[in-house]
Amino acid sequence: MGQVPSIVHGDFNLFESHAILRYLACAFSGVADHWYPADLIKRAKINSVLDWHHSNLRSGAANYVLNSVLGPALGLPLNPTKASEAENILNASLSTLESYWLKEDGKFLVGGSQPSIADISLVCEITQLELLEEKDCHRILAPHKKVLQWIEDTRLATSPHFEEVHSVLLKTKAMFSKQSSEANYESESSIKAMLSTI
Repeated sequence: MGQVPSIVHGDFNLFESHAILRYLACAFSGVADHWYPADLIKRAKINSVLDWHHSNLRSGAANYVLNSVLGPALGLPLNPTKASEAENILNASLSTLESYWLKEDGKFLVGGSQPSIADISLVCEITQLELLEEKDCHRILAPHKKVLQWIEDTRLATSPHFEEVHSVLLKTKAMFSKQSSEANYESESSIKAMLSTI
């Protein structure tokens, strides 16, 4: 299908991030239950978050980043109109994260006391906002204190792997800062810096 991410496990090829996460959580013995619970109701809640993600948060975050900063690196023009439309979806999605998916007791999505594959997927979606200029990242995320704390909780729960995976993102951010004529890029984590204001 020419899609990323994709995996090959033996003779089995699979693409689509959520399908891969579900497969990995089930295919290997010893994966802790909190990642993708065996309990049918807990698993259904995780699946609900993952399905919501692709129609909402992904649409807003990915299209905003693409149309406001990443496009030229992929040979595409920036599109302020599409970026504005995507920002509206992104803001609504961040509000829904706070008011619905993070409303239950627990540090993680749907009231979990430990992270699930949904936490990893959604946090990774949001952390692509690191590619934005500092002022834009701050404008979008700073009003969402609960989301910022959840990102930090997920980072801490998955450290040092979180930092390893996201080092590529921060290197890309540093590359953009060198190419940008504006001084509003920081090569360190904008999201982590915002946590000091919580």
